[in-house]
Amino acid sequence: MVSERRTAASDPREELAERLRLVQELSGRGVRALARDAGLSSSSLSRYLSGRTVPPWPAVVALCRLVKRDPRPLRPLWERAGSPLPAPPKTSRQVQPPAPPAGAPRPPRNDLPRDVPDFTGREDDLAAVVEAVRTDRLVAIDGMAGVGKTCLAVHAAHLLTPDLPDAQLYLDLHGFTEGREPLDPETALRTLLAALDAPSEKIPQDGGVEPLAAFWRSELASRRALVVLDNAADAEQVRPLLPGAGASVALITSRNRLLGLDEVPPVSLDVLSEAESAELLARASGEASRPDGRLAREPGNAAEVLRLCGHLPLALRLAAARLRHRPGWTVGVLVERMAEGASEFDTAFAMSVRQLDRAQRRFFRLLGLVPGSSFDEYVAAAVADVSLRDARTMLEDLLDAHLVQQPSAGRYRLHDLVRAHARRASAEQDSQADRERAVGRVLDYYVHAAAAAESAMPYLSRSRKPTAGEPPAALPSFAHKHQALFWFATEYTNLMTVFDTAVATGADVHACELPRHMRAFFARRCGTTHLNGLFERALDAARRLDDPLQLAEAHSDLGFARYNAGRMAEAHAAYDAAESLVARTGDTWAEAELTMRRAFLLWDEGRVDEPLDLFRRAGKLYERIGSVTGRAHATAYEAWAVQQLGYSDDAARLAREALELTGSDPAWPSTLTARITLGVAIAHDRPDEATEHLHRALDLAREDGHRHNEAWCLNCLGVALRRMGRYDEALASHRRAFALLDELFEEHWKIHFLNGYGETCRLAGLPDEALRLHREALELAPEVGYRHEEALAHEGIAAVLAETDPPAAAEHRAAGQALLSPAP
Repeated sequence: MVSERRTAASDPREELAERLRLVQELSGRGVRALARDAGLSSSSLSRYLSGRTVPPWPAVVALCRLVKRDPRPLRPLWERAGSPLPAPPKTSRQVQPPAPPAGAPRPPRNDLPRDVPDFTGREDDLAAVVEAVRTDRLVAIDGMAGVGKTCLAVHAAHLLTPDLPDAQLYLDLHGFTEGREPLDPETALRTLLAALDAPSEKIPQDGGVEPLAAFWRSELASRRALVVLDNAADAEQVRPLLPGAGASVALITSRNRLLGLDEVPPVSLDVLSEAESAELLARASGEASRPDGRLAREPGNAAEVLRLCGHLPLALRLAAARLRHRPGWTVGVLVERMAEGASEFDTAFAMSVRQLDRAQRRFFRLLGLVPGSSFDEYVAAAVADVSLRDARTMLEDLLDAHLVQQPSAGRYRLHDLVRAHARRASAEQDSQADRERAVGRVLDYYVHAAAAAESAMPYLSRSRKPTAGEPPAALPSFAHKHQALFWFATEYTNLMTVFDTAVATGADVHACELPRHMRAFFARRCGTTHLNGLFERALDAARRLDDPLQLAEAHSDLGFARYNAGRMAEAHAAYDAAESLVARTGDTWAEAELTMRRAFLLWDEGRVDEPLDLFRRAGKLYERIGSVTGRAHATAYEAWAVQQLGYSDDAARLAREALELTGSDPAWPSTLTARITLGVAIAHDRPDEATEHLHRALDLAREDGHRHNEAWCLNCLGVALRRMGRYDEALASHRRAFALLDELFEEHWKIHFLNGYGETCRLAGLPDEALRLHREALELAPEVGYRHEEALAHEGIAAVLAETDPPAAAEHRAAGQALLSPAP
């Protein structure tokens, strides 16, 4: 690691420059030599070393790699040097920011709920929040239920948004939501990272909360982002979610003082004053512009409304909504209706609910049973078993009554107090069977919606439809993968809550099938630790069902999760358990899927002949059941394996067969693999066509946002260009691939690329570089169990040493042949 030597420089640019000058000292090179070896211009390097310019992160990585130091400790400093914090407004009077310049880019994400148009009072509290943001970048707003914590936080966030333009995120932590557990920090972090659109391949897969929290802080450090963490349970829930170095800020709300967060300044809210309460009631009821209106004519009754509401903003808004929508009521009538309630909350809620018709009241009660946070009209229609059109109409009615909130277009939520009231009302008025059926309909909806979303993503999904429950009357449509991915990201916390509800209520088929339909999303956004945990519980559910097919698929799914986590022995054990069950069921699709998964595992372990046979067998199984998608998938990977073994003609034939099956449709998961394979296989004989295939594959990877696949394409393009004799272009492509891996810190992925890059260097007249790359492969391959790459490394070293050291070359060649020879 680069030395942590302290510097007196207060400017992060100067401190970064000093660290880079230390790197130069360690290298023992002059500026020109260092620039040449790092692939930089000497003039640029001079500016970096002097502090006049902040270098791009890849340049920092390249410099650190030259002296064999880890660049990651420099990342926070580099981010501070490149993104100073703008000064937020100092008081509520100054908080209105200037308009953004014309043509300024839109923020990539804004999840903030709508700001209330009648925000009233709280000037001192608002000023305190803004001052805390200015000085500490953090603030915690606490106070009793219904006192307006969220309203204040959201109002302040909207005012601060122009100074923090990179992202505005909102997350309900459900610290005090009746009927559900508080959001755990790991789920919260993955939700926030998905909202931030952090590169999925860089998100830590294992290790729990700490690596995720560190990555979250790193992502925030390079942005000017604003995060509202609403409804926190305690300090332990919030601490991993706080930003670290950089310009980003966090606003936290909780019913409790977060005493464990000493570094976060608190702002405690009390109820509104008499004058503020009266002003809010007048503004929210539409009476503020009417000096001769109802409130003015009945000051005594108006004061009684304030008392019954306890001067709490939430209750005042509900009471005001009744007055606004009942022009024939006097304030005295409002007082009479409110007096029937048991408390300031129940008074306002019950009075609002009584104004609904019978169908609307039932709809409101059942919304309280939705096991999630925000929801859309499809979920509302499912829980109440009504049409989508009726759900939309009734949601609008509840919005008018202030019983439902609309944090963003198409999304709805219940305030915790309103949810609690709805659940109590449902327990009193709906039978247990009706409540259970309502929750069951929500579980049905999410399984079927997840299956529909998965089918729109480039992933080999199961052809048979989900069997859990009944299909809902209405499902969202997903025209392309981006819509599906956005739906998964939006519904992520709800999906996890629904899974927990399925397990808790004994809905075992739902617990088996929901994770299965989320695999494509997990491959992009979630960690393998989480995925393993889900499939472990899904396996328990399958055991309770004692259904051989569900149990077989659960073992297979868990094995695939183990494999993705690098737990190879456990993956083998899970696949072994699945194999006998699959044979009992006679389900050909399950057999084909398990066969493909075994092939992946064996290939990654460095086996050759056995996985090739398995790919072929899987293709025949898919063909037997008429699955063109599956057959193309198996054929593409058979082509890739054959190409790795050096049989280019056969590989090209198989790759073309896979593309013919798919119609070259980029939405098919096999298309990218087939194009890469074909491009490499025909590079020597048909260079123009090969280049076209590889560039189209590269475009697919970039459009999909999958950086690992982008690196794979670039490296294979380098191999193809080398086969065409275009060595300079080939080296440049290899270098871009490795630069991507360096940015991702994916050292183990290099085993796929090192030998190909080394061969290009040897043929390009760079024997020392070739020898270094092959030796690096020889060192890494045994660590990850890649016997085939280990053998290729020996062959590569032998080729480099053939003329200068024939005995050593012979030893390496023999070692490589021994590795490829089948075991006796």
